[in-house]
Amino acid sequence: MSTDSLEADNLDQLFTEPADFGTEDSTPTYLNYERQNPPADEPAELTLRLVAKSPLWGHLLWNAGRVSAQWIEQNRDYIKDRTVLELGAAAAVPSLLASLVARNVVITDYPDPNLIQNIQYNIDLVKKSCPAKNLSLTAKGYIWGQDPQELFDCEGQNGEKFDLIIMSDLVFNHSEHTRLVETGLKCLKPDGKILVMFSPHRPRLYHKDLEFFDLAKEKGFHVEQIIEKRLNPMFEEDEETKELRSMVFGYILTFA
Repeated sequence: MSTDSLEADNLDQLFTEPADFGTEDSTPTYLNYERQNPPADEPAELTLRLVAKSPLWGHLLWNAGRVSAQWIEQNRDYIKDRTVLELGAAAAVPSLLASLVARNVVITDYPDPNLIQNIQYNIDLVKKSCPAKNLSLTAKGYIWGQDPQELFDCEGQNGEKFDLIIMSDLVFNHSEHTRLVETGLKCLKPDGKILVMFSPHRPRLYHKDLEFFDLAKEKGFHVEQIIEKRLNPMFEEDEETKELRSMVFGYILTFA
């Protein structure tokens, strides 16, 4: 995603932060992600570090990220021995879980040093929690829409495109829809899938979120909705929009 579009969308003003969120706090936070019915030889929970307050919103574990992680856990047979790319990963929970069975995983976010270093920190944590597994993961800065050859050249990727691309809570960046779709076109294998999860954080612009899928269809993707799940909304705002803001919608994109 481009810096210009971030400024244009005023992403730092999209959401209301909790009243006790310290504006001067530069301390990372930690959380434990509890898994559902993990295999006996894998950890029951993942310890994750979140960056301190970030203008790119990498300091939160989003609802869409949680639901993406659940989809990963439920579709391990598909992911096994395949390659995975995550865009805008932040804490990278879905990718970290995918790495437990995938052949190779490349985890990307905007090339901000704090974000990429934090992803690498979480990669190191998951590797320590599974010493018997030879996990293949790379943290990489990447701007959507740019030449993806550097992603194909990552260690373990062998110059190939990807079997699965994860886009979790990205479509609220309306000005980036074209770049996201272009990245999917450039990076996905012909028989691959794109997992798209999102919540309508700005209900009045929900129709703009959905325009991502219209564009994907125009560019040759088949779009299938697979999930509607209600969680507690990420932010306490007006009660009137709470129901829609609490939803997570999931889609699978494949080449038509």
